[in-house]
Amino acid sequence: MAYQRGSLRQVRRKRGDVWMLRFRNNAGRENTLPVGLVKSFPTEKAAWREVDRLGLLIRINNKEDGTRITFAELAEHYLRTDVGEDAMRPKSINTVRNLNHLVRDYLVRQFGDCIADEIKSLDIQKWLKSLHADKGLAWPSVAKIRSIMGRIYKMGMLHEKVTKNPVLCVETRAETSYKAVLVTPAQTIAILQAMQNPLHTALVLTCAATALRASELVALRWYDIRWAENRIQVCKRWAGSDGKTKTKASDAFVPMHPALAAHLRDWRGMTPFSGEMDFVFPSLKMDGKVPLSPSIFVKTYLRPAAINAGVLLAKGQRFGLHNLRHSLSNWLVNKAKVEPKTVQAMLRHAKIETTLNRYTQGDGDETQAAQGQFLEALGMPTGMVQ
Repeated sequence: MAYQRGSLRQVRRKRGDVWMLRFRNNAGRENTLPVGLVKSFPTEKAAWREVDRLGLLIRINNKEDGTRITFAELAEHYLRTDVGEDAMRPKSINTVRNLNHLVRDYLVRQFGDCIADEIKSLDIQKWLKSLHADKGLAWPSVAKIRSIMGRIYKMGMLHEKVTKNPVLCVETRAETSYKAVLVTPAQTIAILQAMQNPLHTALVLTCAATALRASELVALRWYDIRWAENRIQVCKRWAGSDGKTKTKASDAFVPMHPALAAHLRDWRGMTPFSGEMDFVFPSLKMDGKVPLSPSIFVKTYLRPAAINAGVLLAKGQRFGLHNLRHSLSNWLVNKAKVEPKTVQAMLRHAKIETTLNRYTQGDGDETQAAQGQFLEALGMPTGMVQ
């Protein structure tokens, strides 16, 4: 029988109304288990928490007929216990959506019908390698799938669904060939000049100057702009609704130079949605009820403007607002010679290695100049021709 969560209902008893968990036993007949008094757990959400605390879901899913759980059942158990709202480590809407996609469209599709305890480590490793070799998935994506599969087994062992974790000795590679396309200040100016809508101009300028992530950028309301403090509060991100920031380090303030503040003031004077609770970058089509769609904006306006500005982009090559984030980091470190810790604070990275290794690329002019200094130290004129 497939993994079941059951349902809750209230039943009258002499001591008061009681929450009962309804489920089906191995014979397929309906059965119930008491959860607690309604007065102790006044909401259904509170009652479900008590169900989890008592371990009732484990009890109703125990297989008394000696059969063992399939990987599909194990995966469903993981999605319910480790991805739901009561999970030990709460996840954002985007993360939940991505986890469901990877679990159902990759892992369950491949191993769903297999008995979870019978899946071999070598079979997992061969399949993961084929995802890269045959399906074209990048190694970081393959590593992510491996990590999720390991987590599925870890939760299964915690809840005594399986006896081992075959993913532990499986290896993958995590390096990536991705290199962000950088936009120079001159190209950024050309992109800004190509924006005919002041909304788009304000959006690009704010992104380029603050390095906010696209989801953080469109989540901004006017009350997040701290005019008197010359800074912008970043405390949420947009994924169909407001959600928590990507990391704890991301929940912070970013600086707002007077020049940027002046442009935002001009935009506030033009936008029909200038109230404190309104979106700074609203969807005009949706009457400001939701923010502008970053993906539509990039496809329709930003990418064509970048190509016209001289940014070299191959067909299908990844490019978006996030490239402006990479570009600011790279320019500050390599050209403006800003201290890396300061750049890390601006980008709100938890680790400085992320700022330097992923968001900053080597500068050809700087490396050539450094080589010239060494040659001069050797007594070789740097202008001599070999």
